[in-house]
Amino acid sequence: MEGHEHSRQVQQAAAGGAGAGIEAAFATAAGQVTQLPWDQAAASVRFEDLAPVSAFPIVPGRRWGPGWWWSATTGRHVVHGSAAMRTQLMVLDRDPDVTGLSARPVRLLWRDPDERVRSWVPQLFARYAEGTGLLADCPSSPTAGADKAQRARMVLEAACARVGWSYRRLEPPPAVVAANLRWLAGYRHPRNQGPPGLRAALAEAFAGPRPLADGAAAVGEPLHVLPAVYHALWCGHLTTPLDEPLHEETLVCADAEHGGGSVEERLDAGGGRGRGELSGRHTG
Repeated sequence: MEGHEHSRQVQQAAAGGAGAGIEAAFATAAGQVTQLPWDQAAASVRFEDLAPVSAFPIVPGRRWGPGWWWSATTGRHVVHGSAAMRTQLMVLDRDPDVTGLSARPVRLLWRDPDERVRSWVPQLFARYAEGTGLLADCPSSPTAGADKAQRARMVLEAACARVGWSYRRLEPPPAVVAANLRWLAGYRHPRNQGPPGLRAALAEAFAGPRPLADGAAAVGEPLHVLPAVYHALWCGHLTTPLDEPLHEETLVCADAEHGGGSVEERLDAGGGRGRGELSGRHTG
């Protein structure tokens, strides 16, 4: 009961202050740790360019350790500390609205109703094209982090809402979607887009819904064309349902900018079910 009462007090304090009184600590490009009021930091600091304010721990005996994700969005590496976090980096990296990504760039500090200082370091930051930001954590399950994570969630949601941002605990995508995205992510680097003119040839070949292997063969030698097809699917220049396993008979068509009608309408007409991939704003 004490835990529930404390959670209720934190929720009331966060709602009543609308995220006021929160500080942001971060490391500058020179490596100096700086602390500013949250409102000021959110308006002036490019968190997408910052190094982690704290390192990801290396836990002896754990099968997964910290690693790096090369971001097609930024052309830089972003550190991650878990398989769940790498998956969310992959999803955000493919979101056309995301323009910047970083890991653990800021620590938020606040006082509980009992005046004790609390802090939380969100695992991910994403910058959207219109300038707003997303602070996010990537739990491996909805209950990960227990009460401490839930208390921090209420405070961070209020703090982000105060500046027009959002905070989310991101849910893993369905297993089939995640597997398809991992496959396409292997072709995310621009080197896989192929020679000049290939993108236009693919758009023409897939002007209407067409089996993946058939369309690739119509353009050229599949061994050379398929990497460009997968790269175009990653970028969204070509589209296909991602809630079913990718295979040679998967229906693919060009994005709406390359043909009449919406992507969904053209896939439905050809027996598909729409894009099926995670697109637009990240939800969780």
